[in-house]
Amino acid sequence: MKIEEIRNQFLSFFEEKEHTIVPSAPMVIKDDPTLMFTNAGMVPFKEYFLGNAIAKNKRVTDTQKCLRVSGKHNDLDEVGVDTYHHTMFEMLGNWSFGDYFKEEAIEWAWELLTGVYGIDKDNLYVTIFEGDKKDGVPRDTESYNFWKKWIDEDRIIEADKKDNFWEMGEMGPCGPCSEIHVDIRSDEEKKKVSGKSLVNKDHPQVIEVWNLVFIQFNRKADGSLEKLPATHIDTGMGLERLAMVLQGKQSNYDIDLFQTLIGQIVKQSGFEYGKSETTDIALRVIADHVRAIAFSISDGQLPSNTGAGYVIRRILRRAVRYGYQTLKMDEPFLAPLSKTLVKIMGDAFPELVDNKTLIENVIREEELSFFKTLDHGIKRIEVIIQDLNKQNVKEIPGDQVFELYDTFGFPFDLTELMAREAGLTLDQKGFEKALQVQKDRSRSATSMKTDDWSELLKDDKEEFVGYDHLEAEVKITRYRKVEQKKKTFYQLVFNFTPFYPEGGGQVGDKGYIEANGEKISIFDTKKENNLIIHLVKELPKDPTATFKAVVDAEKRGLSAANHSATHLLHHALRSVLGDHVVQKGSLVHPDYLRFDFSHFSKVTDEELEKIEGIVNNLIRENSPLTELRNTPIKEAQELGAMMLFGEKYGDTVRVIKFGDSIELCGGTHVPNTGNIGWFKITSEGSVASGIRRIEAISNVTAEKYMNEKLSILDNVNALFKNTKNIVQSVQDLIDSNNQMQKELERIEKERAKNIKTELKKSIVAKDGINFLDAIVPLDGGAIKDILFQLKGEVTNLFAVVGGESDGKCTLSVIIDEELVKSKDFHAGNIVRSAAKHIQGGGGGQPFFATAGGKNPDGLKAAIEEVKGLI
Repeated sequence: MKIEEIRNQFLSFFEEKEHTIVPSAPMVIKDDPTLMFTNAGMVPFKEYFLGNAIAKNKRVTDTQKCLRVSGKHNDLDEVGVDTYHHTMFEMLGNWSFGDYFKEEAIEWAWELLTGVYGIDKDNLYVTIFEGDKKDGVPRDTESYNFWKKWIDEDRIIEADKKDNFWEMGEMGPCGPCSEIHVDIRSDEEKKKVSGKSLVNKDHPQVIEVWNLVFIQFNRKADGSLEKLPATHIDTGMGLERLAMVLQGKQSNYDIDLFQTLIGQIVKQSGFEYGKSETTDIALRVIADHVRAIAFSISDGQLPSNTGAGYVIRRILRRAVRYGYQTLKMDEPFLAPLSKTLVKIMGDAFPELVDNKTLIENVIREEELSFFKTLDHGIKRIEVIIQDLNKQNVKEIPGDQVFELYDTFGFPFDLTELMAREAGLTLDQKGFEKALQVQKDRSRSATSMKTDDWSELLKDDKEEFVGYDHLEAEVKITRYRKVEQKKKTFYQLVFNFTPFYPEGGGQVGDKGYIEANGEKISIFDTKKENNLIIHLVKELPKDPTATFKAVVDAEKRGLSAANHSATHLLHHALRSVLGDHVVQKGSLVHPDYLRFDFSHFSKVTDEELEKIEGIVNNLIRENSPLTELRNTPIKEAQELGAMMLFGEKYGDTVRVIKFGDSIELCGGTHVPNTGNIGWFKITSEGSVASGIRRIEAISNVTAEKYMNEKLSILDNVNALFKNTKNIVQSVQDLIDSNNQMQKELERIEKERAKNIKTELKKSIVAKDGINFLDAIVPLDGGAIKDILFQLKGEVTNLFAVVGGESDGKCTLSVIIDEELVKSKDFHAGNIVRSAAKHIQGGGGGQPFFATAGGKNPDGLKAAIEEVKGLI
């Protein structure tokens, strides 16, 4: 049974049980500050478990794209090394939101596994929660009794809180769970050791295949549990593990999906699978990682140096490193492999097909960039090894090992391999210490402590009224205290709000609430788990009062102008560049806008001028806003509305239309395009392969920008006595300056030549050393050139030369390589010691080193110290 059939049978089975099949949510999360990625099947449904929204469908089934490479669920180091961990995986699930509970979940799980999939019941074991006295939760006898109907009692195993009590996090919905484990060992092994004794013992062939979670409690900040008003079912079954069982394999990587990918890598690399554990790990890593990378890009997350983008870049570089180090591939191999992935998974996930060109181009660009980084890293290792050998040091310091890891992507084992080949070892403890410092710094920067919500008012729905109102009378329904980066603030939720929460690229509103003469500033508005959260530095004295909530109208108006401008810009880009242009990200701020879009070449100045002209023409037309709220998504698609990259849409959407520009959008907009005022592009450049970025301004910011430019032009023109052709006057000045600069360079070269001649005459021979000391009126660069010329002309040269130029001073030492060997001289150490006289510092290689300082009067003393050494 192929993986597509397994997936389809699961969904069809639960559809027959009156579940609605819903598509996978994007793997990249944009509206939850607590998570970067969807790491479990329940994440898209958190708002229902938390009671922040009411589910339209009480029964749901899906296959959810998940990624576990950061935070608590970090499996990256195990991926490819063992046979069952993955970065990305598909989580098959069935869900009940206040509908059925334990009995049905257990019965249907058994029916599907044994009846539909045909798994032998004698290979199955189930676990139940044994209870926990500290939490006051008894043994899950209810589940035990339901399981007795389907499986022998000696196959029901009690397990503790670690294995059988599922929690969303430190706080939030939770409950006991019941896991189904399958024993896929041979009959001979089963006779020797009972599978029951191997459950939850990390045995690679006695594995958990399905987890049935019974959500019935809420974990509070103080660690206590309270019962939820309604109970829910949350199940998760890894598709890859299930396929391994049903296809009779002993490894997830032996299933049809991964074998197709591995087969392609074998063709590209020439290394066979199954011949060596080292190459097998590399093949598994690449097959796993290409899937995670491609899906991340298709869901809207490009590799970058920060946040979620950094995680994707790390995964990609790990794959490249294995291909480069183990499979000897030094040209892009993930990019062509992504085409194979799209072919085998595109039917189930059409977003891969829609973004296949983008996926391939972005991956190729990242691979080429990392190959260069690896090349630079290898050269860096060679320099480190060379320096250590000269100093007769046999261990690479931990901080240098960490530099190679952090800057060049070299793992400890790759650095260790290269060091071993050079007869060196690594300072592993020093490396681990530096790595831990980085982890602690990162954890400190992102850690956030939140208290429980204090609920003041029951409210079924916190409604947003900000499309129509900038002021409203509101009540605080709940609040909580938050501590982050050693700062304390509060989150408030209102019964309804005019404040727009950050989303769709638009920043959150600011403003204030006011009651009883007290005014509290709201410094940001965000959305979390379907709640609109208002951030304040202090709580009102009377949180139960009725408040006047007021949005900063000026900032909202400027944000609205820039948001509407992004729609017009999108339309203009497609008009000028073609229909391949699609939005790939945006930022809408009161002061500016940023727009990322798909395009595979630089936008020319002429094209930018056309694009800017189209937008400003649309502004002058003063087209009215047509807003269609709660439009069925199919109807919106029939209208031709653009759907945005990586966004999750519901059954109904909001359509924004200005003339021919039609998009799905939840942001705020101007009532007429004329309110945008004026539009100006300030920059255009590349973000990644196939992704361009335009930054622009509008309204009063654009006016201020143009006024500043005109003022600069007027001032420059005044300097040229209000010449009629300012451009020609500036060009003439540049030409004249270039000519003078060339003449100065000629004079300086002649001067340096004369100084070199004088220095050569000053060399004194003594005890086999041709010694030179001097102070000259040149900078360090000129002195270096002269010294290297002299070194080529004079044998056994030892020179120390001070330089004075523009109030700065330098000290340079050059030593013939023969003297370095025979006399054990080291220019770097010598300069480092003498530099104290010029109040500076420096260093370098054994044969040449320099130092810079701020005390020219100390040059003589510095030179005397060097002379004293020889």
